[in-house]
Amino acid sequence: MGRRILVTGGAGFLGSHLCERLLAAGHDVLCVDNYFTGNKDNIVACLGNPHFELMRHDVTFPLYVEVDEIYNLACPASPIQHDPVQTTKTSVHGAINMLGLAKRVRAKIFQASTSEVYGDPTVHPQVESYRGNVNPLGPRACYDEGKRCAETLFFDYHRQHNLRIKVARIFNTYGPRMHPNDGRVVSNFIVQALKGEDITIYGDGMQTRAFCYVDDLLNGWLRLMDHTPDDFTGPVNLGNPVETPVKHLAEKILKLVNGKSKLVFQPLPADDPMQRCPDISLARDKLQWEPKVDLETGLLKTIDFFDKLLKSNKEVARVGR
Repeated sequence: MGRRILVTGGAGFLGSHLCERLLAAGHDVLCVDNYFTGNKDNIVACLGNPHFELMRHDVTFPLYVEVDEIYNLACPASPIQHDPVQTTKTSVHGAINMLGLAKRVRAKIFQASTSEVYGDPTVHPQVESYRGNVNPLGPRACYDEGKRCAETLFFDYHRQHNLRIKVARIFNTYGPRMHPNDGRVVSNFIVQALKGEDITIYGDGMQTRAFCYVDDLLNGWLRLMDHTPDDFTGPVNLGNPVETPVKHLAEKILKLVNGKSKLVFQPLPADDPMQRCPDISLARDKLQWEPKVDLETGLLKTIDFFDKLLKSNKEVARVGR
């Protein structure tokens, strides 16, 4: 029998893919989004499904619905933070409101946390027991510290109210439906390469990231939520343990699009970590999960998405940080 599942941030990049997966599994899905960074185009394929419901709502305000499970994804995740106060409120007030809802209806609740809770790490690769090296005053602190506070709230509700929680720390994820102007490195590079613009690299390009394709990430989320017994709460790292220097990613994308763009180097932004790579030993052990999609395969699918987007009549502004 299908479950009634709430997805906050359901019109976003990850949320829209999750909504489709949950519908395909036979569940009733309530998608909640205020479209601050989400996009209705992402969920067009879901709208005709009688088991899908869409609600415009900001999670910084309470929500009164009846559901069995909650996936709390709502938060502007872009490196470009246009409204940092709203980002903090979404992470903290949003968590409080969704945890309050879960407590009232006794729902299991998932928190989409982030590798940014580790900050600029002094431990490599990052393990879940590492407490991080985060600047609480920097331009990205709204996101980093907001997510850290949300994790605190989740575990306090778990201990104080015996709430069933699941916390996943998401590392760099890419795929179709990424926003073309959100400042993430994969979307930046692909859009610039397809438009024949210079590819902007911050720093010397030797800082590393670990890129996980969206389908792999969702497999991890679903295994975490369905894991029995429920006492495995996480946090658990979900990401690709293969490091790629940013400069090498740009070169690979240029090759895949047969582009002629030049690489242009600019100063590294504040608090940009030099290394970001998950230790996924816990996910392998508890969830029998690891990524399957190699970088080239995932990039080709993502490039195809952006190529079609650029060739349509939709406006895609110049990429910038």
